[in-house]
Amino acid sequence: MQDAKLAVSHAFKIFGNDAPAVLKLLRQGKSKQEILAQTGATVGVQDASFEVREGEIFVVMGLSGSGKSTLVRMLNGLIPPTAGQILIGGEDIAQASPAALRRIRRDKISMIFQHFALFPHWTLAENVAYGLKINGVPRESRHKRALEVLEQVGLAPWADSLPSDLSGGMQQRVGLARGLAAGSDILLMDEPFGALDPLIRREMQMELLNLQQTLKKTIVFITHDLNEALLLGNRIAIMKDGCIVQIGTAQEIVTAPADDYVAAFVADIDRGRVFTADDVSSQPTTIQLRQTSVRDALRMMEQGGAHALYVMDGERVAGVVTYQQLAASEMDPSPTTTLQDALITDFPTVDASTSLSELYGAAGSGLPIAVTDERERLVAVVEPSDVLAHLSGDAVAAEALANKEQANAQPR
Repeated sequence: MQDAKLAVSHAFKIFGNDAPAVLKLLRQGKSKQEILAQTGATVGVQDASFEVREGEIFVVMGLSGSGKSTLVRMLNGLIPPTAGQILIGGEDIAQASPAALRRIRRDKISMIFQHFALFPHWTLAENVAYGLKINGVPRESRHKRALEVLEQVGLAPWADSLPSDLSGGMQQRVGLARGLAAGSDILLMDEPFGALDPLIRREMQMELLNLQQTLKKTIVFITHDLNEALLLGNRIAIMKDGCIVQIGTAQEIVTAPADDYVAAFVADIDRGRVFTADDVSSQPTTIQLRQTSVRDALRMMEQGGAHALYVMDGERVAGVVTYQQLAASEMDPSPTTTLQDALITDFPTVDASTSLSELYGAAGSGLPIAVTDERERLVAVVEPSDVLAHLSGDAVAAEALANKEQANAQPR
């Protein structure tokens, strides 16, 4: 992949003696448990291969003992791989000399841990500038850089405060700022929010997403929390027993789990937080307000199996009409009935990034939900039945609502 900032190819980590013999057993299909019983060696990571794209948050997720922390420490050379290749900017850190490894850590990659270990008698600015100090950056320059990143994480007013003056969430922001201060393209984040209480943790997750919109760092984020993984990850790698069992987007993993292990993980996930209007939308079929008769609109709905259509006045959305209303108007003896007479102007509108959980109320109207862009142009529609189908995880709700809509669409 040309835009990959980090590439891992067939990486293994064996803890114990006679690693070549253990690798041979692995390639023969022996399990981690069988190898431990037979040789006493522990398989930390087994045949991991993936690429991290520039500017994405790549989440590695797994339970304790799955190998995720071992993997992230291999990525910056804290733990050397037993076999395989780890490329950062084209350099293989598995083969790098100590001097080259120090340069890569200084220039290309930074690590942020769960326990941020701030120096208690140093100010926030001094804590943030610590890595720069180690790298020989002059005092004035590193202080200026520290203030810049403290501003980014909203802590500039506390630059001269001590860590004891801050809450746990604010201290974690200092840890994040220290990682940002180095200016590395790649950030490794090992359970950075794991020690925070749920409310502060959620705040930090949103803080990271907001910062990422501006910074566009390449981030490898380690977590054991699937909800956190689904919220943060552009793509997610799920690990078990040292192996990566699936890599995909949140939507791909929830809708098409690779095996029973992944399926069990995602069984109770709130699908409304995973999917957006864009995931369930479809191209709209529209009619023009001044160019379409009631009879033509009814014929289009009958041919397309639609119970409602959006009506355009040029490029502007004028409203929506339903089959039920138009069919009733056809029976009206008044010769002046037009689309304008049946137009519903109070219709649900969202943007493509709106989560399905936020669409539930709009779906209750029974009308197709208009998906509009920043210029309020209609770009797609979401059927209420599709919202309920995705929220429930099956087609039962969708079928029930579709039957209800079909019944309502028939003239009375």
